Amino acid sequence: MAVASRFRFLGQGEYVLGDATSAPIATVLGSCVAACLHDPVARRGGMNHFLLPEGGGSGSAASPASFGVNAMELLINALLRAGAERGRLQAKVFGGASLRVDLTDIGARNAAFIAGYLRREGIACLGQSLGGTSARRVEFWPGEGRARQRLVQAVPDEIPVPARPGNGVELFD
Repeated sequence: MAVASRFRFLGQGEYVLGDATSAPIATVLGSCVAACLHDPVARRGGMNHFLLPEGGGSGSAASPASFGVNAMELLINALLRAGAERGRLQAKVFGGASLRVDLTDIGARNAAFIAGYLRREGIACLGQSLGGTSARRVEFWPGEGRARQRLVQAVPDEIPVPARPGNGVELFD
C-alpha cells in the first residue's frame, strides 16, 4: 500500500500558495531557485521554482513561470490577491547550485537574479542558501514562513568498480 506524502510537491516552472491550514510545500533544486515568500500578519505564503533568470520570448516552449521575473511576479500577485500585503512580504531563497563543471553556471546567474530582484523590490530576505555544488530538497510551511533544506548527495556520472582479484573474468552481481 502506498503512503501519501504529507507535502505538496512543486515542480519546475510552478508556484503554490498556502496558509496556516495548508500542507507544507516541497521541491528539489539543482541550479534552479525557489523563493519562499511569507506575510507574517496574513499568515499566508507561497513558493515558486524557476529554471532560468530570464527568457521566454516568442518561440519558447517553457512556461512563463520558468523564468525568474515572471515566477516572482506571478507568486507575488497571487499572494496579494489572497490577502497578503507587499510591504510585509519576507523571503527565504534556495538553490542556484553548480552541479556540473562542464556546463555554464546557470546556478550562479539564478542566485544573482533572485538577490538583485529582492533588493530592487524591497522584499526582506530573512534567509538564503544559494550556490554550492549540492542539490537541495526544500520544505516550506506557508502559514508559518518556516523553511528547511536538506542537501542531496551527488551521484557521480560513473561509479568506479573496485578491481577484483581473480582470473580476469568479470562477473555481474
